[in-house]
Amino acid sequence: MRAHLLVGMLALAPALGSAAELNGSGLSVMWGIPFAGLLLSIALCPLLTPGFWHHHFGKLTVAWSLAFLLPCAIFFGSATAIHGAVHAFVAEFFPFIILITTLFVVAGGICVRGNLHGTPALNTGLLAIGTVLASFMGTTGAAMLLIRPLIRANDNRKHAAHIVVFFIFLVANAGGALTPLGDPPLFLGFLKGVDFFWTVQHLFAPTIFLCTALLIIFYLLDSHYYHKREEIVSPELDPTPDSAIRFDGKINFALLVVVIALVLMSGFWKSGIAFTFFGNTVELQHLLRDVLLIVVIGLSLWLTPKSARSGNEFSWGPIQEVGKLFAGIFITIIPVIAMLRAGESGAFASIVRAVTDGNGQPINAMYFWATGILSSFLDNAPTYLVFFNTAGGDATVLMTTLSATLAAISCGAVFMGANSYIGNAPNMMVKAIAEERGIKMPSFFGYMAWSCAILIPLFILMTFIFFI
Repeated sequence: MRAHLLVGMLALAPALGSAAELNGSGLSVMWGIPFAGLLLSIALCPLLTPGFWHHHFGKLTVAWSLAFLLPCAIFFGSATAIHGAVHAFVAEFFPFIILITTLFVVAGGICVRGNLHGTPALNTGLLAIGTVLASFMGTTGAAMLLIRPLIRANDNRKHAAHIVVFFIFLVANAGGALTPLGDPPLFLGFLKGVDFFWTVQHLFAPTIFLCTALLIIFYLLDSHYYHKREEIVSPELDPTPDSAIRFDGKINFALLVVVIALVLMSGFWKSGIAFTFFGNTVELQHLLRDVLLIVVIGLSLWLTPKSARSGNEFSWGPIQEVGKLFAGIFITIIPVIAMLRAGESGAFASIVRAVTDGNGQPINAMYFWATGILSSFLDNAPTYLVFFNTAGGDATVLMTTLSATLAAISCGAVFMGANSYIGNAPNMMVKAIAEERGIKMPSFFGYMAWSCAILIPLFILMTFIFFI
């Protein structure tokens, strides 16, 4: 079977090399149904049918992908359908999932042992450290590294849910805004041609404003709870008495530096050498980066003590889910991007008009809120791609002439993923770990009450300061 598939692909190779891309101006909005269906499945199924989703999300993803690919092959030819799928995997999915997996494995090999006393000052300090780390080891990596030590530090307190809520705000979301390593939307922008240091230059002020405000609010709120007479249980009942902090799997800190160096290398080194694969061009520096990142995964698995991964309760489940879902997202988003690139002549002309003024100039505040609202309930990475392409999709123009627009899109995607549990992948992971440790977390809408009360006013203020 595999041999026949390979022969068929090779036979199609000449046609794939010259296959035409989808013309977005000739597509109906109906072509966006598989993409919308997959995103709605990701948003609603874990809440409405958790058992079904847990066992069948991979099959559902394949079904939505075929809902686009098969009609595409029928109406536009198999060469166009296969060319689009190969381009999505080679140019976007493989580099994306390799980096995410590398950060997941490396961060999962660092286990923080010991325990500290969870005072407001210590908790604020841990949140601040996690916020900084998120831009260098990813929001998922930083969240998985620090959530258990933070919970242990506060397991003698009666009120701890607010600590986890702010952890989600800061470490699992806002902290990842300063580099392409921090959050998947920004890495997709990097793959599209956005410079590595563009994010820290243009998102630094909004990030500092939001994170500083959240840390101050947290410190005041945590101090209020901490100084309540009934807050702290007696020392002899503390499940994990204070002890010195130590790290298992320290070799992974060195490997994290290697990961950063490889991503920087792929951004700065222009080899001038490229390879063509089924009509898709892959530059040598990007291929080398991905191969060496796979080597880093192997080294981390080999060199990390088993005690470190067991201490973190490391498993492959989360990254397998991300891999399967994003494979489907990158396939089903193909016609959506084509229609957005068609601008006023495409089926999504209304979206283009909503974020553009009468002179054809982007309305940055609208980009911030449109990207953010969708990122609150749908995955923020494909949402970023949608509005990146709505704004023209040319990284050179977006980094310069339209830099404020790209900053609005980036901030909306990264920051507003904190508005709900399903806005960003680490949110649900952190919630699940906290509940396993006995913390009664807010419900889905209870969490949104927190985000609406704390985050939305800050986002409104940021709109007037940075995007108008």
